[in-house]
Amino acid sequence: MNKALLVPLLALLAACQGQLAAPPLPAWQSPEGRDNAELGVIRDLRSGDMLSPARLLDRLAAAPRVLIGEQHDNPDHHALELWLVRALAERRPGGSVLLEMLNPDQQRAVSASQAAAAKGETPTDLIGALHWQPGWDWSQYGPLVTWLVKQPAPLLAANLDRGEIIGIYRSAPALQGPASTAAPVRDALLQDIRDSHCGLLPDSQLPPMLAVQQQRDRRMAERFKAAPAPAVLIAGGFHARRDLGVPLHLQDLDAAQGLKVVMLAEVGKPVAPEQADYAWYTPAQPPTDYCAQMRSMK
Repeated sequence: MNKALLVPLLALLAACQGQLAAPPLPAWQSPEGRDNAELGVIRDLRSGDMLSPARLLDRLAAAPRVLIGEQHDNPDHHALELWLVRALAERRPGGSVLLEMLNPDQQRAVSASQAAAAKGETPTDLIGALHWQPGWDWSQYGPLVTWLVKQPAPLLAANLDRGEIIGIYRSAPALQGPASTAAPVRDALLQDIRDSHCGLLPDSQLPPMLAVQQQRDRRMAERFKAAPAPAVLIAGGFHARRDLGVPLHLQDLDAAQGLKVVMLAEVGKPVAPEQADYAWYTPAQPPTDYCAQMRSMK
């Protein structure tokens, strides 16, 4: 072979070997929106370009922090989260994963379960071993958490304990930082609290609930900043929003450099460019009239 051609050929082969193919995607589970043109689309919200799953992974693998926003009751979001953390672990070993669904008072149990799993002794009753909270549906989160417990990367709590939430509700600490305390941010969060409670909350409860929401975001940002990099945080979509949630608190903590936000969103619920870097559109769960349920309980 011509030596002039050999070097570029070897370089091409090395580059191809360095690129990891994306693993197969999970099958869709949710029933709604299967005929929507945006189903399965991954969109770069800055450029509007569509990305392949492999290209998304390449971009996320270069980020020191990746924040994934979910809709808690959508099984496709949990399946894609497992797909993402597994694929990222292949591309960038080490680091850590943080979950909104874990509180600090569970951390010792989580770490003990990981230590046992490292010895080949994974607890058979992970729900009990982790002191898993019943408010988070294990049928949704179980596969993801079970896989994470068996990994060497630490699994970390990112939320507040219940006692802390009660204390904040009774007496809100002052929140520091210009990004998270801006009036438009607080006004938008207050409106969401009103809407999510169907206008049934008395005005007197709005300020303490806003304080709890923002202190939860601040705690997630603090834990995210302190976590071993590269780090992945999985949280509800509203917490993940760049314009309202954890990213603003990271900015106030001088830790927003290199952050990438992936919003898992149901088709028919478009994600605005100011809310995330990437949107991945999934089928939807059947609509539920939570307001009717809340009014029936009054």
